[in-house]
Amino acid sequence: MLPKKTLTKKQWLFYLLLFIIFTLLVLGIRFLTDDKRQFHRFTEQLFLSDLSSNTLSLHYTLAYPEAYGLEGKAVLPSYAGSDTSSQDREELLASLAALSDISKDKLSENDSYAYELLVRYLNRRLAGEQFTYYGDPLSPNSGMQSGLPILLADYTFRKEQDIIDYLDIIEQTGDYFNGLVLYEKEKSQAGLFMSDYSAGKVIEQCDMIMDKQQLSEGTHFLTTTFEERMAELVSDGIITQDSADKYISENNRLLTTVMQPAYEQTGDAFTVLEGTGVNEKGLFYFPEGRAYYEYLLASTTGSDRSISEIKKLLFEDFQNNYDALVNLITKYHQLADYSLAESFALPLTTPEEMLSDLQTRMSKDFPSFPDQNRDFTPACTIKNVSSSMEDYCSPAYYLTPPIDDMRNNIIYINRKNSPDSLTLYTTLAHEGYPGHLYQTVYSQLYMNQNDESCIRYLLHYGGYVEGWALYVENMSYYYAQAQAKTNPYAAAYYETCRLNRNLQLCLYSLLDIAIHYEGASVAQVQKILQTIGITNPSTVTNIYQYIVEEPVNYLKYYLGFLEFQLLKEKAATLWGDSFTLYRFHQFVLETGPSDFTGLHTRLESG
Repeated sequence: MLPKKTLTKKQWLFYLLLFIIFTLLVLGIRFLTDDKRQFHRFTEQLFLSDLSSNTLSLHYTLAYPEAYGLEGKAVLPSYAGSDTSSQDREELLASLAALSDISKDKLSENDSYAYELLVRYLNRRLAGEQFTYYGDPLSPNSGMQSGLPILLADYTFRKEQDIIDYLDIIEQTGDYFNGLVLYEKEKSQAGLFMSDYSAGKVIEQCDMIMDKQQLSEGTHFLTTTFEERMAELVSDGIITQDSADKYISENNRLLTTVMQPAYEQTGDAFTVLEGTGVNEKGLFYFPEGRAYYEYLLASTTGSDRSISEIKKLLFEDFQNNYDALVNLITKYHQLADYSLAESFALPLTTPEEMLSDLQTRMSKDFPSFPDQNRDFTPACTIKNVSSSMEDYCSPAYYLTPPIDDMRNNIIYINRKNSPDSLTLYTTLAHEGYPGHLYQTVYSQLYMNQNDESCIRYLLHYGGYVEGWALYVENMSYYYAQAQAKTNPYAAAYYETCRLNRNLQLCLYSLLDIAIHYEGASVAQVQKILQTIGITNPSTVTNIYQYIVEEPVNYLKYYLGFLEFQLLKEKAATLWGDSFTLYRFHQFVLETGPSDFTGLHTRLESG
């Protein structure tokens, strides 16, 4: 038997001190991680709550929601009256109060950044609550009457439950549009309903989009796209042909008995509301129009600059581009002959060739996707917009993939105006590489791999997204010029096209401010446009009307683009000789979608 070992006084003190240090360490770790756990728990609840209330948003955000515990009957939320706004305000205040209990300083660097973004995002939304009836969910250019069918046509069927959810959504379209009509009626009562000109366009769209004859003949795009998806599921062995036939029959029934009548009733409601609009001009002429415009500008673009500062940026940029264009035409006077444009066509002809070329040329300026296998290449399908939707769709658009399945991407091209080769090339740069597709997939992959807060996926920043796409679209003109090594006139022509596009977008951004913040009339806009050669009265009216109906839309693109230019200049100053485009683009992509306040702060702290 071994003798008992007694501890000396020094040994007792040593072990006591060791115990105290260990206890403090444990308490300290817990103290420091409580805020992190609280932040992650809160943001996850916010993320799941937001998605569970709208199956359409859920489906386009998560391919496999069951992995997140999100299951149940499909929900298409419907506006239920003015009480909805007060409830939204209470929820925003509750969220901000919950965040105030969390110490940002005790979070990781990434969580701290997400915290700052979320607080600013919620505060902006809260500021917008005072403008209850200034939004327009049924806008003639971007309203849900045209947006919903597009989302339904591309609703991916990965499993049979997706079909059931899809049909449930269509079954709820009657209630959904009833809610939108209720909002428009309240908007009318508040004296804020749209002009007769705009209402007429909505009525026409309601008649044309859900065309009765196409539905009866089985040629409507919501009929044919559904049948195509059913055939794919049968081919993959996910459902039987009998099941597919039953689902096709149910889809046809719902389109003709629920969705088409919902559109018809919406058109009828707008016919009744015609004449109640009191303002055919910009927001300036509404009671709180200028205040709403300031809010909308900041929330949409993510820029905190004052309107006077924004105007100064736009004026300077316009002058620089104008001077560059004049100098170019002076040097290459043949460029004034527009008949030569066809001789400057790019050697690439198909969208697939163009995307491949863009990916090759961008490789020196942009990092490859942050995938562990190093061979991640998302598939990209190019589709044409349905002929029945050409009048209501953008020239092109990219559908954002779910965050848990980014391999399949779709770019739609609107062939109505048959874009020339250069326009198609730069459009694909905007929508594909290095534009929306590349930026979206890169940032989402990076955030997934770095355990970013899930709330980052719900915070949308129009200025970041569209500003980036226009920024890289500008770069694609230089990529096009590189293809004209032996033809300096072609390269010069491509540069004039770039300058012309920027001049147009810059001018329209200035007109946006003039119309909505300064009260410019059609006659005043006409005088401005005449100075650059736009004299056709119909063209002037269309430009004016579009800007009236879509406030801040041009600024979302062009101010976002200018903000990236300024951010790049700051990076060049801060980084000095170590600055490269590659490093700058990597910083932007790995920071992820943000407001520009956040991007500047992150750049300065790095």
